[in-house]
Amino acid sequence: MSTFPFFLPELREEVQQLRRNWGWFLALGVALVVIGMLAIGYPVVASVTTVEVFGFFLLAGAGVEVASIFWARGWSGAFLHLFGGLLYLFLGVLLIEHPGVGMVVYTLLLALFFVASGLSRVIVALRDRFPGWGWTVAGGVVSLLLGVMIWRQLPVSALWVIGTFIGIDFLFNGCSWIMLALGLRSLPTTEAPASAEVLHVS
Repeated sequence: MSTFPFFLPELREEVQQLRRNWGWFLALGVALVVIGMLAIGYPVVASVTTVEVFGFFLLAGAGVEVASIFWARGWSGAFLHLFGGLLYLFLGVLLIEHPGVGMVVYTLLLALFFVASGLSRVIVALRDRFPGWGWTVAGGVVSLLLGVMIWRQLPVSALWVIGTFIGIDFLFNGCSWIMLALGLRSLPTTEAPASAEVLHVS
């Protein structure tokens, strides 16, 4: 028996197509879990790698910005593209040659984000007292304490924060892909429609 309504044949076909590729989703999930565990186990390496990769992306962006000047000659905004390209170039080279600087800056921004996010959630929850506001307050307090802890441990926290958070994100995303793959695998296959019988009235 099919789990999808008979009036959604297109959706059913798409799900069946996904089901046939469940193995690829499973492989992707396992790979992300492994990478996440490695990042958590080696946070310094993961942090440095993340910052350097971002630096190379900035270099690529610098190339695109400078190249756009030649694509749009005579445009009044060409100077802005040139300035943006030089800025990307400077930041990219800085992050690649001195990844520690980028790690400290990113970690500080992350700490400020957690503090601001935690405070805002606590204030809104205490003000509005909506259903489940206590859990929101608890989550806000945790974010606030986490931000303060990261800020207080700078610059040492810059060695592990980025890599650990990247690892946790990869780990949870990998688990999500694995659960999706297993869910697709458990779906029943599409039943072939029975051939119509021709009734002959004697």
